[in-house]
Amino acid sequence: MNAKFVHVTTGASANPDLALVARLIGDDTRATFCLALLDGRAWTATELARHAGVAASTATEHLNALVAGNLFAEERQGRHRYVRLANQQVAELIENLAAIAPERAAPVSSLSAANRRNALAHARTCYDHLAGVVGVAITEAMSERGLLDWGRGLRLTGAGAAWLADLGIEVQANSRRPAVRACLDWTERRPHLAGVVGAAMCHHAFEHGWISRVGSTRAVTITDAGRKVLSSGLGLPEEILTRRHS
Repeated sequence: MNAKFVHVTTGASANPDLALVARLIGDDTRATFCLALLDGRAWTATELARHAGVAASTATEHLNALVAGNLFAEERQGRHRYVRLANQQVAELIENLAAIAPERAAPVSSLSAANRRNALAHARTCYDHLAGVVGVAITEAMSERGLLDWGRGLRLTGAGAAWLADLGIEVQANSRRPAVRACLDWTERRPHLAGVVGAAMCHHAFEHGWISRVGSTRAVTITDAGRKVLSSGLGLPEEILTRRHS
């Protein structure tokens, strides 16, 4: 890597350097890092290097470029360096690019690899909200029950607000983020729910044990408690909520 990435502070009269952002994401290793950090967590350089299958020194060079380009933010705790996506805008950019990107067939070398792929497609975190088959099914069920309205742009209805309150889901007020936002799911190619409401639902699901992470991946599994809530509250069938193994 010989390219130098220079941080440029943009103002009202400055021209945004779109080419810089494209160069940063337009590398297989850096793109792999971006997708991994869509789980909303902070990763170490060692973890990302292992995930992408590159040397630690290579990972560090890539991470320095991503931090300098304002796509990643870093935190240091003692000798440890952690990185995460810089903000919600960056997460949305990665989500949107993943949704329009052509699928790249990856060879499945083992049963465990096939199961990991299927787990991600079934249910996963997309930064701070739920995605995959389950995320799309929740969004569609909420729409069918009048909890979401798509008539004049996506919005949460009064019935939807009451439903969230009944479940004890607290939605952050006065947020600069939209209350609800449609995020095109990159595996289902249909929208799932994002925004403040989507984040609140995902957070509540983790806090109350409705979902749990599958290892260290973005994939999540729906627990017995979660299946009960989603089945009774939204009418989601068992075959949607239960992942089939390869």
